[in-house]
Amino acid sequence: MRIRVNFPAGTGHLVLRTDKNWETDVDPIETDAEGAVFEVSLERPTLTLKPCLRREKEFLWSRGHNYVLNAHEPFPSLYPFFEGSEHGRVSPLLPVVSDGVARSARVYTPPGYDENPLRRYPVVYMQDGKNLFFPEEAFAGTEWRVDETMDRLDQMNAIRKAIVVGVHPADRMKDYTRPGYESYGRFLVETLKPTIDATYRTRPGREDTVVVGSSLGGVVSLYMVWHHADVFGRAACLSSTFGVFDDLFSRIASEPRRDILLYLDSGWPRDNYDATNAMRDLLLARGFRLGVDLLQFSAPEGLHSEASWAARLHIPFQFFFGRAWLAQRGEVW
Repeated sequence: MRIRVNFPAGTGHLVLRTDKNWETDVDPIETDAEGAVFEVSLERPTLTLKPCLRREKEFLWSRGHNYVLNAHEPFPSLYPFFEGSEHGRVSPLLPVVSDGVARSARVYTPPGYDENPLRRYPVVYMQDGKNLFFPEEAFAGTEWRVDETMDRLDQMNAIRKAIVVGVHPADRMKDYTRPGYESYGRFLVETLKPTIDATYRTRPGREDTVVVGSSLGGVVSLYMVWHHADVFGRAACLSSTFGVFDDLFSRIASEPRRDILLYLDSGWPRDNYDATNAMRDLLLARGFRLGVDLLQFSAPEGLHSEASWAARLHIPFQFFFGRAWLAQRGEVW
């Protein structure tokens, strides 16, 4: 089986070490300016390995957990780094002004972002940015632990790495409900996304651009992916208050079906459970397919709270960026 390691080695030399013999180099069969290709054999269902870099008198093991290669996965392509932190980084608060309205955002970049310039990343735009990264900013001191969740999924080799943009609304009620979500949507599409794409190494296509939110943030996320389906291709809507301050039921029932991926969930009994189930059934009636372009779960005793949303956030991340889900959709890891 062939495996590609993407890293600008410069004067160094990329090799692999594997659990067949952690003391012996596996040399590449091909090299170029952007990395190397290796040939490995698997006598078992899996092979544990780690890219390494020989540079003058240094021998550097790639940072992070070992990579486990599966015998039947498609051609693997790794983007290691050798000297940076194993944790992602959250930016300072970035002010963004559009049409005289001041909003702000924080940006999470994953481990290895600065050291390995060859990789470009999908981007997740998340509502209620104050609740995502730091307890001192979050409602009642409870944050979603987005950076910790992304780091852990990366350590597990469970998802393709992504940039996360936590957006702070100017006026939550206005930005996340009709008709105010129309101008908020234009802000994301015309101001914030172009700024992020110009500043970071993103994959700007709609299939790599995701919106996520809870409660009213879930409502505006569904609005975004439905109204701006040419820009956003995926949305996760947790505990969403569908049908209260929006026109989404009537629009989805009457307008052409969008080519999008959707994740819906809710807790039970008092977490917008009925509204979420009603939206699920409408989407199924419009031709969405459970397990293909629609995923929906109900969490017994799930609460309308930051802690509950934090606990199940890994599910939509795996649906959108997980190795097996990407393969099922024919998308590149």
